[in-house]
Amino acid sequence: MKHGPIALIDPQTPTVFVLPQDAMYEKTLANLAMIRARKGPIIAFATEGDTGIKKVADQVFYLPRTLDLLNPILASVPLQLFAYHIAVARGCDVDKPRNLAKSVTVE
Repeated sequence: MKHGPIALIDPQTPTVFVLPQDAMYEKTLANLAMIRARKGPIIAFATEGDTGIKKVADQVFYLPRTLDLLNPILASVPLQLFAYHIAVARGCDVDKPRNLAKSVTVE
C-alpha cells in the first residue's frame, strides 16, 4: 500500500478486503486505516464474530471461522458472487467478458 496502490484510493472507489482473523490480521488492519484516512470506502469479508471490523469498514460480510489454510477457498465463493452481481449491475455481459484471451488456439 505504501506507493502505487495508495494513489488509487478515492471516495468514489471502494476497496474490497478479505480479512480473516489470522497471522496477517493486524497488518491488514493497518492498510485499512490508510484507506480510511484517505476517505476511501471499505468493503470487508471478515471472520464471523469479528465485531471490531465494523468500526473500520463501511460494509462487512461475514465468513464462517475455519482453518487458516481453508480461508482462501471459503472466501472465493462470496467474492465470485460479489463480482458477478457488480458486473450485472454495471450492465456487463457476464457470459462474454471483454478482452478475454483464448488459451487454446484452433488449427
